Amino acid sequence: MTGRLPPLAMTMGDPAGIGPELALAAWRLRKEGGPPFFVLAAPAHLAAIAGRLGWDIAIVETDPAGAASAFERGLPVVPLEAAVAAEPGRPAAGNAAATLESIERAVAATRAGDARAVVTNPIAKATLYEAGFRFPGHTEYLGALAAAAWGETVFPVMMIWSEALAVVPVTIHVALAEAPKALTRELIVATARIVARDLKARFGVARPRLAVAGLNPHAGEGGAMGREEITIIAPALEILRAEGLDVAGPLPADTMFHAAARARYDVALTMYHDQGLIPAKTLAFDEGVNVTLGLPFVRTSPDHGTAFDIAGRGVANPTSLIAALRLADRLTR
Repeated sequence: MTGRLPPLAMTMGDPAGIGPELALAAWRLRKEGGPPFFVLAAPAHLAAIAGRLGWDIAIVETDPAGAASAFERGLPVVPLEAAVAAEPGRPAAGNAAATLESIERAVAATRAGDARAVVTNPIAKATLYEAGFRFPGHTEYLGALAAAAWGETVFPVMMIWSEALAVVPVTIHVALAEAPKALTRELIVATARIVARDLKARFGVARPRLAVAGLNPHAGEGGAMGREEITIIAPALEILRAEGLDVAGPLPADTMFHAAARARYDVALTMYHDQGLIPAKTLAFDEGVNVTLGLPFVRTSPDHGTAFDIAGRGVANPTSLIAALRLADRLTR
């Protein structure tokens, strides 16, 4: 590895989804400037998908240390110990152990210095829940793995990033009816601090500009349409301003995402999941990248799901996964 940066560690995702074929497609398109990576998966499963699609791709079994030198010869695959028995489009709880092992070992490879970032393929949370998975999603699970491996408190924050827009939902994987109950001053302050810190440290933004949405229509209209802006959001922003952060808000969410408004900030903080992800995916569905802030390592992911309905057909668009690889490469150079 002397004189060469370590590769990126890519997870398998749900083996019945589009993750495996996206990994194969990303390797096929490596000449377009993608960084070297290895996949933690079942070699036979990837070989079977490549054969099914008619793609002539050599699967090179390797360990993380040998992945970079193998990358031009074929797709480097670090074999999993858990069994994988998956048919495209047919998720099964029996593959949960392999899905989670792939994530755990990618984090471990990064911790050991054998990889410089983790790039995850989509998982199916409902399938994992059937097998006893107890985390709300990928983001929270990565936070727990990081806390255990690095021995420190971790507060993971999900950011959806593209050249057009970056958004951070303050409440994430909770029902819409529960989001106002989960929203607190402390949560807004902690989230904004992580966002500002990582935009400086990893994205090179000298003074991050944060635009913070209100929860209610018209940002509450002075209390006529809800008081969360007055009692929760505005006091949190005063704390952040006192710390020297550049924050604007609470702002009406319906006027935050047109081009002129986006030019005035670096990232938008929204109060619930769809308030931010709808504009982010509308503006850059294929190019969007899910970035987890607040971790002791870089993690990126395509901004879409498992797409079981098209898995195994070779029509899944690898653009978002390639964007995730390129962003992870950029953030770790």
